[in-house]
Amino acid sequence: MTKYVLKRIVLMFFTFFVIVTMCFFLIRMLPRELPTDKNLQRVILARWEALGYFKPLIVQYGIYLRNVVTQWDFGTSWYIQFREPAWNVLTSRLLPTVLVNLYSFILSVPVGILLGIYAAIKKNKWQDQFISTTVMVFVSVPSYVYAFLVQYFLYFKLGWLPLTVYSLADAGGSWWTGKMFHSMIAPILALSFGQIAGLCRFTRAELTETLTSDYMLLARTKGLTRAQATARHALKNAMVPILPMIIGTFIGILGGSMIIEQIFAIPGVGQLYIKSINLFDYDIFMMDTVFYTFIGLLAGIVIDISYGFIDPRIRMGSKK
Repeated sequence: MTKYVLKRIVLMFFTFFVIVTMCFFLIRMLPRELPTDKNLQRVILARWEALGYFKPLIVQYGIYLRNVVTQWDFGTSWYIQFREPAWNVLTSRLLPTVLVNLYSFILSVPVGILLGIYAAIKKNKWQDQFISTTVMVFVSVPSYVYAFLVQYFLYFKLGWLPLTVYSLADAGGSWWTGKMFHSMIAPILALSFGQIAGLCRFTRAELTETLTSDYMLLARTKGLTRAQATARHALKNAMVPILPMIIGTFIGILGGSMIIEQIFAIPGVGQLYIKSINLFDYDIFMMDTVFYTFIGLLAGIVIDISYGFIDPRIRMGSKK
């Protein structure tokens, strides 16, 4: 297991390096635009000269890697937050992204698992058919469609929720106020529908297979009721593939949702990504690319490794 973990970590960093290298060269090959103000142009050009932006690409990449490793410098924002380090711009946007996705995660996981368990227990009955049909519909629809539906019904028709997330000034100067949470309910719901449907479908499939296994029949013949056998044996074994999925979803919280953040005006990492593209703020775009790449690779490796820790019978990397 240790050998497998080390191998996966090495491969993860190699993949990360390849992706970052490709993105760096592609981004630096794009044309850079300057503001119309002459004084700003001189300042920006002087800064670009100091950072080596006019040197060959391979030299620029060497300077970039040196700055990252020695100074943790991922570049500078020139348009979104003028002359602010790219790392500071990213970290300042993390909290709203994490909050919205964390609230969605807390809502989605128990509801999705409970619906999946109920559908598996009621297999082939009208309850199972109703839940399965509903889940297929919710899985097939993109999250931004839910966002528009939530805005239409809960804002336009009923007036229960605001159209977008409040700014810090409108919410009392903090992300932790009740007013701020109230404004986040709409994006939380928009993100939760798809997650609930996915977890429900996965839980139902795993638990249905477990309930028809031989050891469940043995447990029933030994005198356990259906509820006791399900709680003691079926759920425990069905959770082995489900928990890594939950772990991966939890890690993915940092990534956020670019479209949902844009629709609800959430000043998070996803909205920053889109803004960096629209404003040609290439260092911010590169910083976001590095961030998303690392989160995606980390989620994948944690999911794979977690199987071996959740179920000791699984030994990754074994030849047998």
